[in-house]
Amino acid sequence: MSDETGFMEIDGVRLEYAWHGPGPGEQPTILLLHEGLGSVSNWRDFPARLSNATGLGVLVYSRRGHGKSDPCDLPRPLTFMHDEAFDVVPKVIDHWKLRKVFLAGISDGGSIATIYAGGVADPRIRCVMLISTHFFNEDVCVDAISRAKEAYEHGDLKTKLEHHHGDNVDCAFYGWCQPWLDPDFATWTIEDYLQHIRVPILLIWGARDPYGSFAQVEAARSQCMCPLEVVVLDESSHWAFREQPRETLQAITDFTRRLTDLHDETVKG
Repeated sequence: MSDETGFMEIDGVRLEYAWHGPGPGEQPTILLLHEGLGSVSNWRDFPARLSNATGLGVLVYSRRGHGKSDPCDLPRPLTFMHDEAFDVVPKVIDHWKLRKVFLAGISDGGSIATIYAGGVADPRIRCVMLISTHFFNEDVCVDAISRAKEAYEHGDLKTKLEHHHGDNVDCAFYGWCQPWLDPDFATWTIEDYLQHIRVPILLIWGARDPYGSFAQVEAARSQCMCPLEVVVLDESSHWAFREQPRETLQAITDFTRRLTDLHDETVKG
């Protein structure tokens, strides 16, 4: 395979996707899950650059209600990340017949990756790579999302997001902010899933992240039972792939290269 865009159908729902680099029969595939307001286009050129840097296939898709995918129903349930992890992610893996998956995500996408990797003993998952990922809710996150809601309803954020989501813009925004701002979501945590991940983890954290404190990193360090590598980027906030793309690509490339080299040595041995 090479660069390809289109739509896949999962349980009757059309989901926008983009594929970059080698196919699943040639190299492992990085399945890259977007943030709460993300989409295929929101990644910009990062997936293509990631494939070029690592030599791996990279698959991205827009979740339902995002980008050019089918719209979603509102309000979304408070279990929306668990639902995506258990009901959609494995079917995407099945759809593409992925055999070796490097599961990655940013923000909500990273939380979804954590839930799946820790909640399902899927032997196809070979590692987990997380950027700006929440493992529990914090006041700082709620405050930042409240400011985003104000900017969406009374500023120019909606206009900016329409570039990526079109008619899905309300689905994407309210499907993200309403659960996070719900009082019942205040105690949301996925720390238990960290304890059950049995593959290496890379965690990239922006030191200036307005959506979470360094306590998220400390939670990973205290809860993970598997090898954990933490990379802190001093000049990044929540979007390291845009703010420090070279450093983000280098961290992921180094991490994946060590994994593939270890696999090659094991096969030789």
